[in-house]
Amino acid sequence: MVAAYPSYPFGTRVRVTNRKNGRAVVVRINDRGPAKPSRKEGVIIDLSPAAAARLGMIKDGRSPVRVEVLEWGDDDRQ
Repeated sequence: MVAAYPSYPFGTRVRVTNRKNGRAVVVRINDRGPAKPSRKEGVIIDLSPAAAARLGMIKDGRSPVRVEVLEWGDDDRQ
């Protein structure tokens, strides 16, 4: 499963935890995002549909999450 984050190096593995229900998933950062307008609204990460489904976020669309770095990627493309 993958996600987009504005600044973490590509390949970084993070654990994303849905703070509403406690479900967690590990994703790999493979893209940049969310877009600046969404970040201004407090969106900090864009998840793939599979990751969002595992976290129980499909219906809500957005949910408060915690993001923890498990392993830094070594791809410095930014």
